[in-house]
Amino acid sequence: MTPEVEYVEVARAESERGELVLRERRPGDGGPTSLELRANGIFVMDTVEVSTERAMAHAALALVDEPRAVIVGGLGLGFTMHEVLADSRVQKCAVVEIEPALVDWMRAGLVPEGPALLADERVTVVEADIVAALAEAREASYDLVLLDVDNGPGYLVHAANAALYEPPALTDARRLLRPGGALVVWSASESADLEESLRTVFGDVVAERHDVKLQDRDEHYWLYVARG
Repeated sequence: MTPEVEYVEVARAESERGELVLRERRPGDGGPTSLELRANGIFVMDTVEVSTERAMAHAALALVDEPRAVIVGGLGLGFTMHEVLADSRVQKCAVVEIEPALVDWMRAGLVPEGPALLADERVTVVEADIVAALAEAREASYDLVLLDVDNGPGYLVHAANAALYEPPALTDARRLLRPGGALVVWSASESADLEESLRTVFGDVVAERHDVKLQDRDEHYWLYVARG
């Protein structure tokens, strides 16, 4: 018989987009606890399977000789940002997050290492919709744009996020990139439509499949890498 897993709510917030919940997962077998983030009841991520968040940063950083300036769309639980900041070549990391509560939870230490990450002098947190932030930015001043806003185009946390994966927003993202820069998009599933949109805007696109174990289930996550 499988030991029962207990979930303990750590924090909860309401916004115009709905409910955001951070909870602790306590295995019944006495194993290590973990954190889980849910939006409107939908699983977003946890602190157990973070290999693709880290792979996203590694894949992007390997593409550019001097990744001085990086935009991370979506704070999540900070793992992509953590990997970006671990690279000494990075001089500036702008993190765009639409949920102020998530930023507050990180800053308050409800997420491990959160305060230290946000206190890094290279970090700027912008509380905004990433689509709007990309549209408003005018200069080609970044070397990498990493988009990990929700579960990808096939499993949207919020319907409005669909716009992020369409040519207008992707064109805005490309405009921000310096020559030789790259865009990486995280997706919970394979998406031919996203690949086609990226190809329309960038031309050069590679889809990378990553096999992961998510709470004892075999899953496949995807990274889409695009270069101008």
